Order: sequence, then C-alpha cells, then structure tokens
Amino acid sequence: MSKEILLADYTVPDFLIKTVDLDVDIRDDHAVISSRLKIARNAKSKKKNAPLFLNGEDQKLASITLNGRKLGAKEYKLTKHDLTIPNMPDKATIEIVSTHNPYKNTTLSGFYASGSMLSTQCEAEGFRRITYYPDRPDVMATFKVTLHADKKKYPVLLANGNLVATSDDGTRHTAIWEDPFPKPCYLFAMVAGKLDKRTDHFKTKSGRDVLIEIYVEPGKTKETDFALTALKKSMKWDEQRFNLEYDLDRFMMVATPFFNMGAMENKGLNIFNDACVLGSTSTATDSTISFIERVVAHEYFHNWTGDRITCRDWFQLSLKEGLTVFREQEYMGSANSVPVERLDDVRSLRRAQFAEDAGAMAHPIRPDRYQAIDNFYTSTVYSKGAEVVRMIQTLVGRKGFDKGMALYVKRHDGQAVTCEDFVRAMSNANKIDLSQFLVWYKQAGTPMLDVSSTYDAASKKLSLTIKQSCKPTPGQPKKLPLHIPFAFGLLDAKGKDIFPTRILSLKKSTETFVFENIKAKPVLSLLRDFSAPVRLTYAYPDAELLFLLAHDSDPFSRWEAGFKLATKYLLNPPDAATETAFINALGNVLHDKKLDAAFKANVLAMPSESELGLALQAQGKLIDLDVLYKARKNLVKRIAQKLCADFAITHAQLAKTVKDTAADGTSMGQRGLKNLCLSYLTQTGDTKIMQAVFKQATKSKNMTDQIAALNMLAETTSPLRDKAFKAFEKKWGKVPTVMDKWLAVQAGAKRTDILKTVQRLMKHPAFTLKNPNRVSALIGVFTGNILGFHTKDGTGYRFIADMIMQIDPMNPHSAAGLTKAFARWRDYDAGRQAKMVAQLKRLAASKKLSPNVSEIVGKSLKK
Repeated sequence: MSKEILLADYTVPDFLIKTVDLDVDIRDDHAVISSRLKIARNAKSKKKNAPLFLNGEDQKLASITLNGRKLGAKEYKLTKHDLTIPNMPDKATIEIVSTHNPYKNTTLSGFYASGSMLSTQCEAEGFRRITYYPDRPDVMATFKVTLHADKKKYPVLLANGNLVATSDDGTRHTAIWEDPFPKPCYLFAMVAGKLDKRTDHFKTKSGRDVLIEIYVEPGKTKETDFALTALKKSMKWDEQRFNLEYDLDRFMMVATPFFNMGAMENKGLNIFNDACVLGSTSTATDSTISFIERVVAHEYFHNWTGDRITCRDWFQLSLKEGLTVFREQEYMGSANSVPVERLDDVRSLRRAQFAEDAGAMAHPIRPDRYQAIDNFYTSTVYSKGAEVVRMIQTLVGRKGFDKGMALYVKRHDGQAVTCEDFVRAMSNANKIDLSQFLVWYKQAGTPMLDVSSTYDAASKKLSLTIKQSCKPTPGQPKKLPLHIPFAFGLLDAKGKDIFPTRILSLKKSTETFVFENIKAKPVLSLLRDFSAPVRLTYAYPDAELLFLLAHDSDPFSRWEAGFKLATKYLLNPPDAATETAFINALGNVLHDKKLDAAFKANVLAMPSESELGLALQAQGKLIDLDVLYKARKNLVKRIAQKLCADFAITHAQLAKTVKDTAADGTSMGQRGLKNLCLSYLTQTGDTKIMQAVFKQATKSKNMTDQIAALNMLAETTSPLRDKAFKAFEKKWGKVPTVMDKWLAVQAGAKRTDILKTVQRLMKHPAFTLKNPNRVSALIGVFTGNILGFHTKDGTGYRFIADMIMQIDPMNPHSAAGLTKAFARWRDYDAGRQAKMVAQLKRLAASKKLSPNVSEIVGKSLKK
C-alpha cells in the first residue's frame, strides 16, 4: 500500500524555480529532454540546509550539471521516483538531460503517444514523467520551450504561451514557445503531430486581438463549430460578468483521441479529449453538444481560476475546480435556461455526489489525506465544491459575490493559494463572518435538514423549526453544525407567494424562526433553488406536494414536489385514486404552455433506480435493485397507458416543430420532450409505435433522435432491435466518437443477458482497452447497469474485477474509475454484499495493484 499524504504535513518548498528552459528533441523511438532551471533557496523554508529534491519517473537520467560542473554519480541520489542533490548552494543553475519513450507510455500521464500525435497531460503529477522537477503546484516558474522533430511526421509543434521563433533545415524543424506568466508545472503542455488547424479571432473588451487556433486530426475541422462558438461566448461572458479578460495573444485548443479526462486547462494551450470538441447535429447528441459547450467554457474559465491563481497544494483542488464549475454553471444558465441548468446540476449532484458521500470513498471537498491524488478528481471536489461556492453567493448576493471575486483576483493574481484565501476574500469584501462556513471544506457527508412547522391561526404566527445533522463518514464519526443558507417561500391558497424568497442563515443544530402576520395557513416551499447540498425531510401531505407541483414559482421546488411524490409512490405504492391524481398532475404539467419543454421533460422523467436507492439509503434501508426495477418499470407503464393520448398529441406537435439541425437550448428541450413522449408510447406495445421508433433510429438525420430511438429498442426483444443497431454500425462504424454512443447504449440496456453482449462487443473493432473513451463507453456504462453489473449471481462483479486487473497495469486512472463501482457494497442486500466483497478481497490479494486502485480497494474494505 502506498504512503498516505497528509494535509497536516504540508511545508513550503525548500527551493523555488524562477525560469525553466526546456529543450525537447523528439526522435522515432524516444525523446531527449534537456532542462535548464534557475533555482534559489526559499527564504520561507525552515530547512536552511535542505537538499534539492526533484520528482522523476519513467525516464533514464543522462547527466546533471550544477553551475556548469557535471556531477558524478556519488554526488546525487537517484531512485525510481526521485532525484536528490545534497550540498546545494543558495542559488544555482542546474541542467538535467534525460531520455524518455512517449510511444510506450500507456498511462496517458506525462508525455505520450495519442494516436498519430504526441501529447502531454501533467495534472496532477505527470510532469515528473517528462523531466526531473519539484512536481508540486506551489512552485511557479516562467517556461521557455524548444521543440525539435521530423517535419514530415510532426509538422505541428505546440507549447504554452506565444510562438517566438521557428527554424527548418528541410528534414527537421524547431519551434520555440515562451509563456510570460509564471505557472506550476502541472499546467505545462506540448503537442507534436500532423494536425489540421481552424483559425479565428476574438477582440477583447480592451480592444486586443486574440488569435484562436483549434487543432484536430486531419479532416475534422468541420466538427469544431460548437467548440469555437462556445469559446468565444465564454470569453465574452467572463469579461461581462467578472471583468476578466484573456491575457495572451493566442489561445490554442487541441483535440486528442487518447485522454483520461475531459480536458486540461494548460495555460494558452488547452488539450481536450476529442469527444469534448468534435461534433455536429449529425454526429453529436444534444447532451454531447451541451457538454462540449460546458467543457470548453470550464477550461477557458480556468485561465483565471486555476492558471493565473492556482492551488497551493493538491488538497486545495476544489479551490480551482469547485469555483470553476460554479462559473461554468452560471455561464451555462445564462447561455441557455437558468432553471433547466439548475435542475440538471442538482440531479447530477444527487446521483453522483450524494452516492459518493454515502460510500467508502466519502471525503470533504478539501480532503485531508490521500494515497493517489488522481482518485480525488471527484464529484465531491467538483460538483459539491461548486455548491459550496454557490452558497457563498446565496449568502452575500450576486453583487457581493462579484465584489469578492474582484478582491480575490486583486490579492492573489500570480499566486498559489488555499481555500481559506478565497473565503477570506469573500468575507472581507462583504464584511460577513464566514468562519463557520469553512466547516464545509473540512467535513464529509450529506447534511440532513429535518424541518417542522406550526401555524397559530389566532396569533397569525408561523413557526419553522430546522434541525441539522449529518451521518458519520469514514474517519469522521462526529459532525459539527454547518453554516447553511436556507431559501424558502410561503404560498397562499391561490398558489401566490406571500412574500419573495427569503434566505435563513442556519448555524446551530436546532433553530426556530417565527413569522408574524401570516393571515392563513400557508403551503411551505422549502430549500428553494436547492440553496444548499443537503437532504431535506418535511411531513408534506400529498395534497400539498400536488399543490406545489401545480403552483410553486420556484422551478426547483416545483420539480422537487413531483420528484418527492414519484419517489414516495415507487417505494410505497399508493391506492389507485392517489396514483391517478399524481398522473393527472403530470398530465397538467405536460399541457402547461407556460413551462419550458426541458423543464417538463425533467418533471415527467421518473426517478432512476439509483436515485431510488439513495432514498432508501438515507432511510437506513438496504437496496433491493430487482424490486426497484420492477416498481419503476410498472409505474412508467401505467403512466404511459393513462396519458397515452396526451403523449401522442405532444409528440406529433413537437415532431413538426423541431428541426433536425437546430441546436439552440429551446430546440434541445423540445427534442428531449418529444423523445420522452415517444419513450412512454413504446410502453403500450403498439407495433406501429415500434415501427416509428425503428424509422427514427435508421432514418433520422439528427444524432439525438437516433440514439434516443436505439435506447428505446435496446431493452426490447423486438427483431427490429438488432436490425437498427446493425444499420447504425454500418453508417457510423468508422467514427469513434459516434461508435462510443453505440457501445454505451448496448452496455446500458437493462437486460439479464447484457454481460454476454458486453463481452461480445469487447471483440468489436470499435473497442480497445487502451483507449479510456472506449472503456468508459462500454465497461464504465456497464457498471451502472442494475441488471448487468448487479446481477444476483455475481458474474457482473467478477467481470469488472477482471477488467480492473487487466487495465490497471496500462492505465491506473481508468482502472480506478471502475473500482469505485464497488465502494457502496454495504448499501445492497446481503447476497450482493457478499459477492461484491469477494471481488474486493480478490483485488486486494493482488500484489501488483497501482496506488490508485489499491487506495479505493483498501478504503472500501475498511471496517
């Protein structure tokens, strides 16, 4: 087991680096990396005679020169993971030459071959795979990079910053790049390849012209429209909202086919998983198009919240990621629909982060320990981190938040800082005490708010009592009260707001608030806009939830009312009259002309089995997935039967309205509602409907419609199913990003024979274990399949354990992602628990696990 790294052990670096001159000579079977570092001892370090410690892995050291003198082997200590040089002067120039083979690097960390190009990924600890260096975010330096390569094989040579010189001898060529802004080494990037380029320009608020370049594999520039539009929109939005302007003369994006994550915000040279850049309405679904916009915006926003201001150490990861996710969400809402964006964010948070909080890998948004930092690029750090930032905005208001951001940037531009620095800027700018709020950064788990109310008609007073608590999580048996913004409203008998939404500031375990001059007993609208990432319990009568579903002015609370009713009825089936009232209410939502189509689709989509499982877990009950699957399937069928005519009318209307090529937010919402209606109609068993679905799957020119239809067919036994999948394969078999969707639909189909399908698809030419996109599309999706991964005989669990052991030596990051599927084994029925534990123990018995996988296995088994 790897050594645990502790936040409490943080010390400042013993040495700082002012400048880095990096020379990269790319050859056919290796690269020669020469670095020249100007180093000075850090005056803030207490270790006055400390040796120079440099991280370094997977490279062959050729030479070390210190102040012009070559060091002998006895003058330094070299291990598999680091290089130590004792007897260092206070100031020095050190030159290190090493060789590295990027063509054999399958981890996709450091410098590696990505298809026909060479690329880098240095976050979190990849730079140590390129050269020997203090690979930590609080060491910031300016970089000058010289790249040499064969001109025919690698005609494009890129690195961070601005291009300052080029040369060419006819066979080989050189490019020199210089980044004027100090940065940590995790933001270093370089790319070499035969790439096509799309060029555009952006004029900043101050009138500067920024050259935009998007590099893709040959023949794919036509698929960059959405990415380019998203980039220019996000650049303009950041100027308008936060007065933050792009600072270099050039902004580059590179789409690469092999990448472990979505993208990387390297200063001036963002590198993207090609699935997050490439797409048109004929090759990308609406969700993919939205995801492209989201990821492009997110990486651009990192220019200030991540690049110009970075994190002191990796425990502070949420400082940049939580804040940037929040900025991305604010942008996406303004660019599309604020209510729909909020619903999407909340549902995503609950499905992924609440589940994470409920398992063995639960951790605060700022963890206090880790074995492999890659394991903490999580929904907690990102999504819950964004909710924590949003709570500050809720407490201080939007103007107050923007003031705090301005102060944060003014104070810390060019620095590596902590979460406390960000909160302090918000506190100082708004003169508000946020000391207790910092508990959110230190405490894991999903808080529970237990709300009760009493109304006194005689005195016209409403009393609201709120109790907060949080279940123990690994390493944190006792919990402290949190500072929680609680938004709420009161509705009168006509469904009108008695007063505008109010924010209560909760700080104690139990608090009571009294409201006077409330003329009649109101209906409470609680936790409006999901003002805090908590679970809430309140004894709502069904009639009040139906009332909120029909009348609440807050979109989240209106949706939540329907979600609560659906969850209640799926876990505890009601009588026929009650269910009919609920279904009629859904019908009213469907026909409400004032509501956004995407919002309607959110209300009409029943809670997933995973969401239902989380509801049971919150109640302290074990999850029986077979029961949940049947209950959901049966309710969906009854809704389809009772609203069949309504769904048919709505579907027909939207089919005429929505254009195949339309990719605006309104059209996406209408298309989503149209396909949801069609999905409900398939539950009736009508053969004409199934023929219509088949036609959509094979004839539609819109990828969203094609994939939606394939999803509808995937779980049926209809002979049209295989016919449709074969037709899709024939049409798109040579487009990897499209075939990922084809793989994913099949892996996610809820059928008892699905494991055999997945195993068969692993032999398909579209699949390879070496590419994380393919692994995620097929094997990753399978881990979320309740009838596949969680099959009672345990074969799904054994298959995933086999895959983890096979993938781990190649790509620990990818293997670790699969391992997390076992982390919540305690939540399931006894039979499944035993079979999941058996596979965890089987993994634990392996002596060759990476630190990434070993950490998750160990924590999952820990009592």
